[in-house]
Amino acid sequence: MTVFEELKARGLIAQMTDEAEIQELLDNGGAKFYIGFDATADSLHVGHLLQLIIMRHLQLAGNIPVALLGGGTTMVGDPSGRSDMRQMLTPEEIQHNCDRFKAQMGKLLDFSEGRAVMVNNADWLLDLKYVDLLREVGACFSVNRMLSAEAYKARWEKGLSFLEFNYMIMQSYDFYRLFIEHGIRLQCGGDDQWSNILAGTELIRKKTSEDNRAGENAYGMTFKLLLTSEGKKMGKTQAGAVWLDPDKTSPFEFYQYWRNIDDADVLSCLRMLTFLPLAQIDEMDKWTGSELNRAKEILAYELTALVHSPTEASQAAETAKALFTAGSTADMPTVTLADADLTDGGIDILALLVKTELCPSKSEARRAIEQGGVEVDGEKIDNFGVSFTAAELQGDGVVLRRGKKKFCRVVLG
Repeated sequence: MTVFEELKARGLIAQMTDEAEIQELLDNGGAKFYIGFDATADSLHVGHLLQLIIMRHLQLAGNIPVALLGGGTTMVGDPSGRSDMRQMLTPEEIQHNCDRFKAQMGKLLDFSEGRAVMVNNADWLLDLKYVDLLREVGACFSVNRMLSAEAYKARWEKGLSFLEFNYMIMQSYDFYRLFIEHGIRLQCGGDDQWSNILAGTELIRKKTSEDNRAGENAYGMTFKLLLTSEGKKMGKTQAGAVWLDPDKTSPFEFYQYWRNIDDADVLSCLRMLTFLPLAQIDEMDKWTGSELNRAKEILAYELTALVHSPTEASQAAETAKALFTAGSTADMPTVTLADADLTDGGIDILALLVKTELCPSKSEARRAIEQGGVEVDGEKIDNFGVSFTAAELQGDGVVLRRGKKKFCRVVLG
């Protein structure tokens, strides 16, 4: 099976500009392709993970991934998939985020000489003169066509700033620069980037026609977004995004996220996110009942090993097993309380459930207790008046659990 056939078999590919040409380009090996990553946060998250895994598939097949850091485009903000304008970041914040991305990408991709390339579009976008850019590429864009793009249509009624309107031009210009200077003929990305990618291929065709190069071809390919069987984006929890940075989402929390996904999602995640042979995954498709829990454990281990390390994955698996058997607190998510969180030297169970974010409100905490879904150190709580003193929260603290999947250790700092 070629790498292109494997991407299709794993259900990863969404849209392409020219399937036959792209297949030949990738299956022959040695092709440079790029994916852009805007630096909107100080860590990559699960939404980026799929893109990195695809880059790894293609790299293992002998192709050369180019990771484009959006030091310039982040200054504008991509309106795709947004109902409002993104928060404006300072140049210093953007550079800090780019630096963090570099370290995280290095865990999944081999950036040794000739194997992969990392570039930053701040190197060319931030020095552009506005009138010069308009003269160079402005005539290549139709406003009517731009407004028909899904990313713009979705924002039209609520308001689309002129700043964001320029994002498609900037992303297209990125592709043009990378095509000219690095010989990159293929841009990849999530399916929400389809309009932007098409605009880039069209810009390259028009500009190379002007240069008497017979309108050279560049290609675009998008990948399916990481969605649940209900159509919701994966990688979100009550506490927020699932990050690749271990300081923001610990390896144990990362493992538990995948261990606790819905039964309906486990097989698609195994196909799309792991490097396990497809024949092995197809066998798991026959599993039912408790066997699906084993499939989730395999998924959680494979992804934690990939993003963090096999050692961290093994420790997370052992901690999860111990937690549900002997109640071990090793490596468990921990919430540290301050003295200011206590009232008269203690904290009641309702406040504790809210403080640890196991419940969003005290009314929800009451319902959880009434339904018998709250335990402390393995004992069910059935009294709203239960409270914990500073002495009880010292040392190893207490293990607080809501339901089967939400739990943490609570200590007093």
